[in-house]
Amino acid sequence: MIRTDAIKVPAHVRGYPGVAFGGYVAGLLAAASGATQVRVDFRRGVSVDTPLVLAADGSGGASLTDLDDAVLAEASPSTVTVTPRPAPSWEQARAASATAGALRKMSHCYGCGAACAPGRGLRLSPWAMSTHDMVIAAWTPDLALAGPDGFLSTENVWSALDCPGGWAAMALRDLRPGAVTAALTATQLESVRAGDPYLSYGWPISSDGRKHTVGVALSRSDGTLCALAEALWIEPRRPLPFEW
Repeated sequence: MIRTDAIKVPAHVRGYPGVAFGGYVAGLLAAASGATQVRVDFRRGVSVDTPLVLAADGSGGASLTDLDDAVLAEASPSTVTVTPRPAPSWEQARAASATAGALRKMSHCYGCGAACAPGRGLRLSPWAMSTHDMVIAAWTPDLALAGPDGFLSTENVWSALDCPGGWAAMALRDLRPGAVTAALTATQLESVRAGDPYLSYGWPISSDGRKHTVGVALSRSDGTLCALAEALWIEPRRPLPFEW
């Protein structure tokens, strides 16, 4: 049986201006899928504050469409095959986030923008640790990001698995600004509690022309793995105006 829900992505949950944040959208589809390991493929851009239809088939498949039935994104059961890197130390991650946050004060990206008010974005600030070929961040989710039980929703956990991958490919390889998340495959291994300290880190895996594959992990401050993802980022065919 197919279950459908009418939804809107809130206006503040955006990556590029007017475009819904990819990790959040992927998390909505992952939650609807119900599978423990899910791949989400983006077919078109998803606009914020726009009526959408989220459908699940009860067998692990889910889709997001607009009101004209155009498919925007699809989810399916999958397997996360990426091997997680060892987590950085909390001290390394705090130093990296302090640098990144100072440089992203004007960004309103839901994932990594420091201009977002607490609770209106993750405010997750990864920065390159080139000696380990990773970008890393120290992150304490704001209490306003949690549900009544104190834990983050699936869409907010998946949001934390998005930006670090893009920054890894940009800072440590040659991914051009204006790139987008084309696919995100992830699994959540344990619940993520607001107010607790976490480590977020991403690393490049491979590149092929405009396509860049990256790995991203979220762990407790002691390195215990909470979530793991592999993402495909694609560069624009030509340089675009870049605003976060």
